[in-house]
Amino acid sequence: MMLHFPDPARLKTKKILFEEVFAALDCGTLEQLKELSSKRRAIEETINATSSITEAIAREMYGGLTSHNEQDLQKLKQFLPLLENLVFHVDMVSSNTRMAHWISNLRIQWASALTGTLPFLNLMGPKYFQVNDIRFELGMNLFLYGAILRERALEVMPEDLVQSATLFREAAGVYHHISHGVLPSLQSANSVQRPPEATFSVTTVMNLICLAEAQIVTIMKAEEKRTTAGLLGKLHYGVSEFLDEAVSLLHPRTSELKDISARLLKPKVPCGRAEDCWPSRGCHRSSL
Repeated sequence: MMLHFPDPARLKTKKILFEEVFAALDCGTLEQLKELSSKRRAIEETINATSSITEAIAREMYGGLTSHNEQDLQKLKQFLPLLENLVFHVDMVSSNTRMAHWISNLRIQWASALTGTLPFLNLMGPKYFQVNDIRFELGMNLFLYGAILRERALEVMPEDLVQSATLFREAAGVYHHISHGVLPSLQSANSVQRPPEATFSVTTVMNLICLAEAQIVTIMKAEEKRTTAGLLGKLHYGVSEFLDEAVSLLHPRTSELKDISARLLKPKVPCGRAEDCWPSRGCHRSSL
């Protein structure tokens, strides 16, 4: 199994304008809804590649950050608390039929980054999944956040192994939260098809992959310190355990994830050296 599989960050979504769907009874609520739409629009334009903002303006907007991954993480950090606040208030009136109608009118749509269809072969464009549940929106944004954390972890790896391992573990925590804190409450699970990113099996597998990646970076740091062979062997064994568990979780569920990319279903044994497990390091086994 290739550990650094970049596709999870390549999600797509359709535009949402919260203030055009929810009825606002006061100016304060209306402004909050507009802010939600504005923060989400920044994410939409990034992942849909429709932004017209120059790199210089982007750097100024995000405090001088030059890394696109860091800028994207900032966008999500600004949007997610607002979205979680909306989820909280929606949950308080979940039995209200008018609220259910508003959520349906949001037309929350996301295209998967993990399906098997190659983009250049899909002449009709990506397949979008619509789930009329605000937790679907939360789960997909969190999935994107975890995926970009992984990208940032790889980005900093050559300069700072400690930070890289920390970021991989943070991404693992995000996926664990999706699996255990978001998906169990996601409604319409049996009546509406969902993308792989909104399933327990995939988010759990992503959690395990991130833990394996963090372990590999830890091994790289240990090798720098000339750690004993016995400890290194235990760390390598831990990577194999994470990946074995990921495979065991994914394969029994392939019938419910029939469109998932084949690269996630073809595990391979990690290389003998930790640093060879990423494509950027020239690994001949770095495909799924």
